[in-house]
Amino acid sequence: MCYEVKCSTCGKTTWGGCGRHVPSVYNRLPETQRCNCKEWPGVNAPQPSTS
Repeated sequence: MCYEVKCSTCGKTTWGGCGRHVPSVYNRLPETQRCNCKEWPGVNAPQPSTS
């Protein structure tokens, strides 16, 4: 099961867990609170930042 975690890089919300339920975590987050530092498997999200 996947769950919300705070990103240690940007402080926004990302996901932790098995990776099978990532869309359910992504869909319940407001856009402004979504971390883009790592990928969101199964979600058409912006690519992780490289900086």
